Parts: sequence; C-alpha cells; structure tokens
Amino acid sequence: MTEGVIWKQLLAFSMPLLIGNLFQQLYNTADSIVVGNFVGSEALAAVGSSNSLINLIIGMSMGIGTGAGVIISQYYGAKDKEKLYDAVHTSIALSLLGGVLLTILGVVLSPVLLIWMGTPAEVLPGAISFLRIFFLGSIFNLVYNMGAGILRAVGDSKRPLYYLCVSSVVNIVLDLVFVVLFQMGTAGAGFATVIAQAVSSVLVVMALMRTKESHRLILSKIRIDKKMMNRILKLGIPSGIQQSIISLSNVVVQANVNSYGAAAMAGFGAYSKIDGFAMLPLQSFCLAATTFTGQNIGAGKWKRVKQGILQGIIISMIYTLLISVVLFLDAERILSIFSPDKDVIAYGNATMLILLPFYWTLAIHQILMGSIRGSGRTIVSMLIGVGNMCILRMIYINLLVPFFPSFEAVMWCYPITWITTTIMDIIYALKAKWIPTDIDKKIGDK
Repeated sequence: MTEGVIWKQLLAFSMPLLIGNLFQQLYNTADSIVVGNFVGSEALAAVGSSNSLINLIIGMSMGIGTGAGVIISQYYGAKDKEKLYDAVHTSIALSLLGGVLLTILGVVLSPVLLIWMGTPAEVLPGAISFLRIFFLGSIFNLVYNMGAGILRAVGDSKRPLYYLCVSSVVNIVLDLVFVVLFQMGTAGAGFATVIAQAVSSVLVVMALMRTKESHRLILSKIRIDKKMMNRILKLGIPSGIQQSIISLSNVVVQANVNSYGAAAMAGFGAYSKIDGFAMLPLQSFCLAATTFTGQNIGAGKWKRVKQGILQGIIISMIYTLLISVVLFLDAERILSIFSPDKDVIAYGNATMLILLPFYWTLAIHQILMGSIRGSGRTIVSMLIGVGNMCILRMIYINLLVPFFPSFEAVMWCYPITWITTTIMDIIYALKAKWIPTDIDKKIGDK
C-alpha cells in the first residue's frame, strides 16, 4: 500500500474487509433473527442484552490486537523480517493467554453483570445461558481476530474474508439445527456461534502456518518475546482501554434501556444489529486507514499518509449518505425481519430516527481514528474516545436524562457524543504533529 493510486488501494483493501465483516455480522445477527422468530421476543431481548457485555469483556484483548497490527504493518513496510517474526509469534501467544482469561471471567461473572444491568427476570435465564456459552469460545474468537489482523497488516484482506464466509454458513446452519430442530433456545444460538468461531480460528492459523512469507507462523515457536510484548502492550493497552470503557458506557445505556421492558430491549437490540451492518464499511475503511498509515510510515512516505486521510474521508462520506437514504426508506421492513411484534418495531424505528442523521460524524471519526492509530498514537485516540464516548456519555445519562426520562432521551447520548468526538479528532489531526519521522523511535526501539 506504499505505491499506486490511493483511493483505489483503500477501496480494494476495504472490500474484502467489508464483505468479511458483513459475514461476521451476519452470523452474529443470525442468532437474533432465529431466536426472535422461532423462540420469541424475550429470547431476542436475551441475546440483544448480551451484546454490550460481550464487547466490554473482549475490548481489552481486541485492543491488544490493534497494537499488534500497527507494529506488524510498520515492520512489514520497513521490511524488517526479524522483528516481524517476533511480533507475529508474540501476538498469537498473547491471544491464547487472553482467550483462557476471558473464558474464566466470562463464565464466572455473566450472572452478576446481567443482574447489575437490571436485566428483567423473564429475560435473565436465557441471557445468562447465551453469554456463558459465548465465552466458552473466547479463545477461538481472539485467535481468529489476531490471526486475521496479522494477515490484514501485511496487506492480505482476502483470506480472512474467505474464512468468515465459511464460518458464517456454519453458524447459520447450526442456528437452524440447534434452535429450530432441536429447540435448544438461546443456548443453541450460543453453541452455533462458538462452533463457527472455532472453524474460522483453525482456518486462519493454517493460513499463517502455510505461508512462505516473513509473517509465517511456526507453532513450536509460539512464545512471548518480552521486548516485543512490551511494544504491543504499549500500543494495544490504550486501544483496549478505549474499547472497554466505551463498551462500559454502552452497558450503562443498555441498563437504562432495560428499564423500559422487553419490547424496548428487543427493539433497541434489533436496530443495533442493523446499525452494525450499516457501520461495517466505515469500520473497514478505518482498518484500511490503519494499515495504510502504518505501512507508509514504515516506508517513510509522510505526504502519502495525509493524502490517504483526505481521500478516505471523501469515500466514507459518500457511503454514509447512500446508506442513510436506504435505511430511512426501509427501516421498518428490515426491523420486521427480527420480530413481527409492533412494539419491538416501534422502539427500533425510534432508535433509527435519532441515530441516522448523525452517521456522517462517524464517517470522519473512523478515518481519523484509524490513521492516528496507524501512526502509533493510540493514547491520544484513547483519550479522545474515552473522554467523549464514555465520560461525557455517562454525564449525560446520569445528570440530564433524569430531567426528561424517556427511551428517546437515552438514545440521544449517541449522536451528542459522536459530534464532540469528531470535533476533537479534527482539531487534533489539524493542530498536532502526530505523523512520526522515525519508525524505530515510534515503536519503542529507542
């Protein structure tokens, strides 16, 4: 990604990411669609209420993956094979350890956290079952995402796509078998997800083992290099804290939504799935910006980094306009896929009307955040994200919402904090000297 037409490269790299993320979102959404239609609204609420907790607990580990990807893309751009080798094997070792830790924490803490969120009694058993089973497969989730991150960091966004396609088909088929045929309820949806994640993790590990390039994985060499681990953690922990704390704020939002009953939970959860699909291209552009920035910084092409930011924002804004029009015209029909319940659809539609007009802020934020992370400035990204999407969001929820208590008032916490985050992103990108001129100094060699 250090040569050629920038916007074409960003799109070419993003498309496999987009399709891959689409399939990943599809097999996560398949759980909601199947249980919502074949088990009921309470089961849909149970699956939906688990999402914010899942994101909270895996946030730190996914942040470590971000740090690893930045380092790997920079070493790859600099053609430093020895350090690239150390980074790959240390990254996989960290994902294995993180998977074991998440499994233990998830299984033990699931009931406590769901009760703390105020999950209604009629929803609680299904939510606990789904969440505990999901965390039994944590190691597969982390290994796949770390392995896929390694491939993307060296410019290969196609193979992670293929593996997600396979696991998505596996998940959908097993959802139908476990939930519809065997009538296993939310537990069946959880087992289907875990098995699908296991398939994708095995495939990505095999791909890393079979490659002949410098990022090849040798199972017997998987170990933690302390110096490399420190570099990965130095960049990854701020990203992990950002993701975890923002996810914590979403847990608080979910707790407020829970107070309006199962229909509100199901409607909010259903639109959250639609929102997840809508944001996939922006997330793909963000990952493309991170890899693009990392490789070009490694190659010393500072001007090209700035050109990539501008062209990435233009691409993202065009997409956002198109998807906003589509959702505005078809949201109710799409929501009915999750549940035929009119109350569920009404809550989902209310969420859409508040969030949709502000998607453009996320278009700018994702590109700037991805580029800043690609430069290694993960602490700055963390401070901006945590300050706005967590602290400010919590201030709004706890101090302002009580004065106008309503489901809609709770939803407004999202666009308000999106706007403030984007403003701070723009100020930092324009005013700060965040593009480094020394790769070794940036990643900690000096």
